[in-house]
Amino acid sequence: MTVRIEDYAIIGDLQTAALVGKDGSIDWLCVPRFDGGACFCALLGSKENGHWTLAPDEPITAVRRRYLPESLVLETEFETASGVVRLLDFMPPRTSALDVVRIAVGVRGAVKMTMSCRIRFDYGSAVPWVTKIEGGITAVAGPDSLELWSSVEMHGEQLATLADFTLAEGESVPFVLTWHLSHEAVTTRIDPQRALDETVKYWQAWAARCTYQGPYRDPVVRSLITLKALTYSPTGGVVAAATTSLPEQWQGERNWDYRFCWLRDATFTLFALLTAGYAEEAHAWRDWLLRAVAGDPSQLQIMYGLSGERRLTELTLPWLSGYEGAQPVRVGNAAHEQLQLDVYGEVLDLLHATARAGLTPSDDAWAVQCALLREVEARWREPDEGIWEVRSGRKHFTHSKVMAWVAFDRGIKSAEQFGLCAPLAHWQKLRAEIHADVCRHGYNQELGIFTQSYGATALDASLLALPHLGFLPAIDPRMERTIRAIQAQLTQDGLVRRYSGEATDDGLPPGEGTFLLCSFWLADDLALLGDQQAAVALYEHLLSLQNDVGLLAEQYDPGLKRMMGNFPQAFSHVALVNTAFNLGLQQAPSEERQK
Repeated sequence: MTVRIEDYAIIGDLQTAALVGKDGSIDWLCVPRFDGGACFCALLGSKENGHWTLAPDEPITAVRRRYLPESLVLETEFETASGVVRLLDFMPPRTSALDVVRIAVGVRGAVKMTMSCRIRFDYGSAVPWVTKIEGGITAVAGPDSLELWSSVEMHGEQLATLADFTLAEGESVPFVLTWHLSHEAVTTRIDPQRALDETVKYWQAWAARCTYQGPYRDPVVRSLITLKALTYSPTGGVVAAATTSLPEQWQGERNWDYRFCWLRDATFTLFALLTAGYAEEAHAWRDWLLRAVAGDPSQLQIMYGLSGERRLTELTLPWLSGYEGAQPVRVGNAAHEQLQLDVYGEVLDLLHATARAGLTPSDDAWAVQCALLREVEARWREPDEGIWEVRSGRKHFTHSKVMAWVAFDRGIKSAEQFGLCAPLAHWQKLRAEIHADVCRHGYNQELGIFTQSYGATALDASLLALPHLGFLPAIDPRMERTIRAIQAQLTQDGLVRRYSGEATDDGLPPGEGTFLLCSFWLADDLALLGDQQAAVALYEHLLSLQNDVGLLAEQYDPGLKRMMGNFPQAFSHVALVNTAFNLGLQQAPSEERQK
C-alpha cells in the first residue's frame, strides 16, 4: 500500500530534506539540495524507484512517533511480540557533507531487524554502480555518489543493499549515508552519537529563541522548526514544500513542483519569523528576495530557484507512476512564466514590514521599491493569472488589483514613516484610484459581495485576505457579507476551498481539497469580526488536522480525512503561526492592537 501523505515526517539539514514513513522507509530524498534529483523516489513511484527501509523483520503491533522535544530529530518506536526498538532519524545541519543518520536502539527484548537500501539516482531512473568498501558500500552514477556504512555486515541482492541483525535491549546500530560528488572523496566519517547530540542541541537552541508563549506554543514551535527545515541556508530562500507532484486531486493532474521560492510566500513567512523573534532568518529572506528581483522590474517573476535562478523549466517524468497513480509527475514549474500582479504588492509589503521591524535597510531597497512601483503604475490595469496561478487565461482578479493598492499603500507609508524621497501626491492619487476601481468593479452590487474577478459572480477565498491587508476592515458591511458568503458557500466541514470548481475554470478538471491557508485566514477574519469563540474553534479544528508529529500538507480532504498536496507545506505552517499570534492580539487591550 502507498504510505499516506500524513504518515510521513520530515528530517533535513537546511539544504535538502527527506521524508520518513511510519514504516521506517525513507521514500524521498533529493541531492544535494531541495530541487536536486531524488535518490529515493518511492514516494512518486514504487520501491523500485529507490527507498531506504530500516524496521523490524517481524510483525509490528504498534508504532509510536515523535520529534525529540523542540528538535528535528525523529524518534519512531516499533513494538513487536519480541520487544521494542527505537529508531532515531536525523540529518546534521550541513557544514560540509550531506549526511543522513539512522540509529536503531534496542529498548526491550530482542527484535529481528532488516535494512534495505535501494539507491536510484535522477528521480528513480539511474541504477548506480555499487562497490564494497570498508564497513559498507559506495554507489556511483554520473555526478552523484552515496556512501553507506554501518557496524553490521551488509550484502547486495537484486540491485539493493541489505542487512539483517538482531537488536537486544541496550544495543544500538548506526547507519550513515553520505552524498558527495562522484569525482570527490569522503574525507571523514561522522560520529553518529556525537552528531545526534549536536543536532538536538542545535535545534533546541534555535527553538528557544521563539518569543511566542501563548496556549499554542507546541504547534507554533513545530511550525517554525518546519519553516526553518524548508530554508536553504546558503541563500536564505524558503521553499514552498519539500516535494513535487503530491496530488491536490486524487489520481488527477493537479501535481506541481513546490521546491522553489515564491515571492508571495515571502511576506507571510517573514511576518511569521519576525513576529516569533527570528530577525536573523527574516533578514536573510529579505536579502534573498532583493537579490532575486534585482534587474529590470518588467522581468519580475512570481518565483525563483533557491539561489534566485529564473529558468525553472517544467518537465514530466514518464517513468514514475505518480503518488497513488496521480500523473503526470512534474519537475520545474511553468508558473514562473506567468504574470501575477499581486507579487508586486507582496514585495512592497515585505520590505515595508522589515523596515518597521527595525531590520537594517539595504542600500538598494528603496530604489528597488520605487522601480517596482513604476512598473505597477504601468501594469495594474492588465489582467493576470492571479494568486492561484490559473492555466485558463488571464482575468482581472480582484485580489490582484487589491495587491496593486497594497503596493502603493506600503510605498507611501514607507516614505512617510522613514522620510524617504518619493512622489507622494502622485502615489496617493494612484492608491485612491485603485481602491475606487476595486470597489466599483470587484464588488457585485446585486449580490452585495466582492467577487473573484471583475464582473463575475463567483466567490474566491483570496478575498479573505483583504482585511489583513488594510484594504477594508472586516466589519465593513461589504467585507463582512463577503466573509459570511465564503463561509457559507466555500466551506466543507468548516474548512475553506479556494473557489468553486464548477463556477471557476482554472484550466484543469475540478476536484481539489480544502485549502488550509485559506481556512486559517477565515479564523483570522472571524476574530476581526469579534467572533472569538468561532475563530478559536476553527483554529483548534485546523490544529487537529496535523499529523502525529505536527505537520501539515497544503490541502485536506474532509470526506476521506486525508491530507492532499505537497508536504510539509510552508504556507500552511506560516498561517498556523500567524493565526496563533492574531488570536492572541484579539484578546489584548485595544491600545496594544493598534501598535
